[in-house]
Amino acid sequence: MDFDSIVACLTSTPWNIVISVLLILVVGYLGSPLIVWTISLAAVLWMFQVPVEVYYVFAAIALIANITPIRRALVSNIVMKIMAPIMPAISDTERVALESGITWVEKDLFSGKPDLKKLMNEPYPDLTAEEKAFINGPVEKLCAMIDAWEVWRSREVSPEIWNFIKKEGFLGMIVPKEYGGKGFSALCHSEVIQKISSRSVSVGVTVMVPNSLGPAELLAHYGTDAQKDYYLPRLARGEEVPCFGLTEPTAGSDAGSINATGVVFKGQDGKLYLKLNWNKRWITLAAVSTIVGLAFRVKDPENLLGKNLGEDLGITCGLIPANTAGVVLGKRHDPLGVPFYNCPTQGHDVVVPIDAVVGGIEGIGQGWQMLMECLAAGRGISLPAQATGGAKLATRVCSAHAVVRQQFGVSIGKFEGLEEPLARMAGFTYMLEAARVYTCGALDKGIKPPVVTAMLKQYSTEIARRCMNDAMDVMGGAGISMGPRNLIAEGYIGMPISITVEGANIMTRTLIVFGQGALKSHPYAFKEVDAIAKKDLKAFDAAFWGHIGHIVHNLFRSVLLSVTRGYIAGSLGGPLAIYHRRLQWASASFAILADIAMGALGGQLKFREKITGRFADIMAHMYLATATLRRFEAEGRRKEDVVYAQWVLKYCFVEIQKAFDGLYDNIKVPGLVWFFKGWLGAWSRINSIGSQASDGHGSRLVATILTQNEQRDRLTHGVYLPVNDKNQQIGRLEHAMDVTLKSEAAEKKIRAAVKAKTLPKKKAFMLYDEAKAANIITADEYKLLKEGGAIRLDAIQVDDFTQEEYIARN
Repeated sequence: MDFDSIVACLTSTPWNIVISVLLILVVGYLGSPLIVWTISLAAVLWMFQVPVEVYYVFAAIALIANITPIRRALVSNIVMKIMAPIMPAISDTERVALESGITWVEKDLFSGKPDLKKLMNEPYPDLTAEEKAFINGPVEKLCAMIDAWEVWRSREVSPEIWNFIKKEGFLGMIVPKEYGGKGFSALCHSEVIQKISSRSVSVGVTVMVPNSLGPAELLAHYGTDAQKDYYLPRLARGEEVPCFGLTEPTAGSDAGSINATGVVFKGQDGKLYLKLNWNKRWITLAAVSTIVGLAFRVKDPENLLGKNLGEDLGITCGLIPANTAGVVLGKRHDPLGVPFYNCPTQGHDVVVPIDAVVGGIEGIGQGWQMLMECLAAGRGISLPAQATGGAKLATRVCSAHAVVRQQFGVSIGKFEGLEEPLARMAGFTYMLEAARVYTCGALDKGIKPPVVTAMLKQYSTEIARRCMNDAMDVMGGAGISMGPRNLIAEGYIGMPISITVEGANIMTRTLIVFGQGALKSHPYAFKEVDAIAKKDLKAFDAAFWGHIGHIVHNLFRSVLLSVTRGYIAGSLGGPLAIYHRRLQWASASFAILADIAMGALGGQLKFREKITGRFADIMAHMYLATATLRRFEAEGRRKEDVVYAQWVLKYCFVEIQKAFDGLYDNIKVPGLVWFFKGWLGAWSRINSIGSQASDGHGSRLVATILTQNEQRDRLTHGVYLPVNDKNQQIGRLEHAMDVTLKSEAAEKKIRAAVKAKTLPKKKAFMLYDEAKAANIITADEYKLLKEGGAIRLDAIQVDDFTQEEYIARN
């Protein structure tokens, strides 16, 4: 074919239409730069042989768009002035939150085009030899010392346990080694909390809080050398018991509204002091603390500090010895009966030197940034560890109970009605462990991603709550009867506490995960807002046109990935390849829909919390899916784990689909409500991104936890399981499970004999003697069956008390 023939073909209908559409789709899907768009559109105009006047208009627009100084002066300047009144206002506290910490993989998920290789190469860490020795030594010993029922009954952690915690350095796990602390990784910190909490929530919290947000964390990052040298060794040795006073009656999740104050004044010695007044609530360990970390507002009415910033210098963190005059401690709250120290504290005209401020005078007014960065780390470790430990323990206990407990002569775990909650528990446990370790990997490489850690805290505790609810349904009477044999009641009762602390889950979901995440994780949104606030035209031009390109790119990707059900997206291969593709499909649709919501609602979006909550659900489940994929890769794509990973990923994409459906039904785009709710909503439901795991899939999942096997051990690894101690309930259950499984073959022989009419039709346990006499079962099988009944019966017993014992336990 000669050149003239090619030209004739390209400029003739329908070839010019087909080629033009394909060209635009490819350029859009690839996210090509503006110059490529310019050349491509010029080619389309040429193929359609448009009049020369159209070329002139196109050339003028192309020049303005591609030559930055011209575009900036003629277009961006006008756009910035138009957008200024409608952009969301950012308060000082919001700005600090947005600028604190850094973004991590959430930025990839928000981009619309996540880099799978990058996501799958993020660290999935393991413990060092030293850390493993601590877990297998002092942590195991501490768990063995704990009588969880006695802690609950007496409402106290014993002095022996307290002394052991201090002596073995549990309160200094995050204190650097050079100050006498353990200097453990985030993963080790998480593992310790997970194991202790699986034994006793109260003791877990006692260890957890000093290693989370508090004096040690603040000092390690922001303290002066003198503060570090004095306090950190004392904290590491347990000579100081810390607490941190942040929340108040009117400042819970809205911690930026604290009313505690510290007024600067000059003492008679000519030195500067602070006079502090506070009224704090829900402060863990306050009543037994020796050093009170405190968040308060510094007031400098006489400008003694010479900052000339007005009277209010902002939120500040300080260290107040508990024995200072005016400090009020001693009382306790009662958090649902879970007996850890959660307390009020007040301060009345408490006078401390100015160097009590964390970081010294330079730390005044920097408290909010300190808190945001430290909260980011704490949220990603403590409560997710506690949630994962609770899910693991519940799964282990319920799987054993489901084998041992029989109804109608059959283990209840074989009933399909029980399979549903058991499958959820097993799947959620696999997912929580994946997210816990994946997040610790980021923290251990020095990243403190506040959006990810807030997301993990919120969703891990909610998922753990579902696990505990399911556990209570499976356990039935054994779950509701308190006593030393009940291994899940304390975790079940305490779940609302973890839902509430470190940011109430409702607020976290609706205000932080997407509310802050939209600006923090979006590649251009915060840059635009910041440029407008600073009246920086150059920065606005770069951000705005980058944002336009981002929208166009994700629009094409979303449409094409949706039409092809993600099959044109790349994957890393393997049995989960389809979910690699669907993650990219979800990301592209999420990104374009987020831009539409931000454009349509502007500054009102942060007040539309039902909308932001649905966006948060998508973002969180993309993250949970990513963590699950990473775990599967990190553990060598184990064949036996495919059923777990698939169940989790199906769950995640079903939740993403629900959130998309809710958004299409409720986003009010002026003039296009009918299109989103009618057409896009219908297409989303017809072309669903996810479908629930089948009944058969759930059955295969449950089958893996109803036998004693290596996979069940791996699933529940990391919690305290004295399985060989038959004097403890978990040991009784595990032994009874083993006996039950071994007895199944003999009972099957008896049932077959009854069916063949070799034995009379009676319940199996009534035929043991006859079956032995008829040589249907062996002597060893007979002994196993006779002893097994008593063992199983003992394992499912619940505690009972005399009236005097019942009253006395309280």
